[in-house]
Amino acid sequence: MSEGKGISRRTVVKGAAAGAAVGLAGFPFIGRAQADAIRIGHLTPRTGFLGPLGEYAVQAADLAVAEINAAGGVNGRKIELLKEDSVNPQTASTKAERMVERDKVACIVGEISSAAGLTISQVAERTKTLFINTGCNSDELRGKGCKRYMFHIESQNSMYVKTCGRALLAQGLVKGKRWYSLTADYAFGHDLLRVAKRFMASNGGDFAADKLVPTDVTDFSPLLLEIRSSKPDLVISNLAGNQITNFLKQYSEFGLPFPVAGFGFDTAVAWGAGKGNFHGTWPLVWHHLLDTPASKKFVADFTARYNRPPENQAWGDYNAIKLVAQAMAETKSTDSTRLVEHFEKGAKFPLMKTREGYFRKADHQMMHEMYTVQALPVAQIRNQWDIFTPSAAVPGPNESLEVIATQGDEIECRM
Repeated sequence: MSEGKGISRRTVVKGAAAGAAVGLAGFPFIGRAQADAIRIGHLTPRTGFLGPLGEYAVQAADLAVAEINAAGGVNGRKIELLKEDSVNPQTASTKAERMVERDKVACIVGEISSAAGLTISQVAERTKTLFINTGCNSDELRGKGCKRYMFHIESQNSMYVKTCGRALLAQGLVKGKRWYSLTADYAFGHDLLRVAKRFMASNGGDFAADKLVPTDVTDFSPLLLEIRSSKPDLVISNLAGNQITNFLKQYSEFGLPFPVAGFGFDTAVAWGAGKGNFHGTWPLVWHHLLDTPASKKFVADFTARYNRPPENQAWGDYNAIKLVAQAMAETKSTDSTRLVEHFEKGAKFPLMKTREGYFRKADHQMMHEMYTVQALPVAQIRNQWDIFTPSAAVPGPNESLEVIATQGDEIECRM
């Protein structure tokens, strides 16, 4: 994974790759003074427990920029990607401010940690700089912490819970059942647990226990012993990053018989667990087996470039770069305020799915399809990547995209 080296050094991406960006070529030559590159700041964790996800994010952003530049850029201008490891919330804020004030980026894309996403959003709001969140799930960022200059291509926790919840209801694992939950002890996990409890309370279930797990914990054996004694109907994961990888490996080693599900999930953490260690039902914003022409092309192009398929975090950063470029082309502007207005008017974006997505004006959450995946039995696993069976799109084709998002009084955003 050589792409993960040199992570604190700013890198400017200029190359070209195969592929074309729809609607970005064909603009007249604008003149040398106006044809300077458009700088986009990319901030995401590339170290720590979220580092493996950040690596996919950076690779996908590089691919998107290469394709856009190969197609002629945006309004006659090439894109330069300035990349930094966000590290932690305080460092993320400092680097975001430097990108805006010193490097004069047109916008910032990225992040995975909800706590760091909040600090970046504060810089973006103060400087009136567009920020597209590609990996922070917390409802809080779309609620009391919402900002006019922050938009979310990543789904909120409520969308993950309601998507996976549909599958668990169908399996009879909610009403009258007792769940034992493990929760990442930081902003994302706390928010996800709150949403999960709300779902359980409204659907007749209860918690046998819920345990907060520090993000640096690698040994789950004390918790697994408690789970064995508790005998829950379902073990639910509100963990994040390589916490999930370690948990899945050790759950297999203990040979516990209880079904497993999760409300927060990234494909890479299941791949990292190794063959036969992935269990249960999980929600995804996108997956590499999605059967649409655009998705299949993305998987092929990413795999050709990096010798592995993309995972859902790669999808978020790739599409965020593409939709920003599309919006700049449609507005013929890089001005953040004009782009915000364009998004708020309901601009549509393809997103590689069966329906186009759009940012909901109420909280700037992208409305789009999601999926659940079910782990395959070991005997049916043919390679290290195709380890699950995906569901059809959620919501269904005859439902509003907004039915899995926060509704009514659940929407706490006040711009």
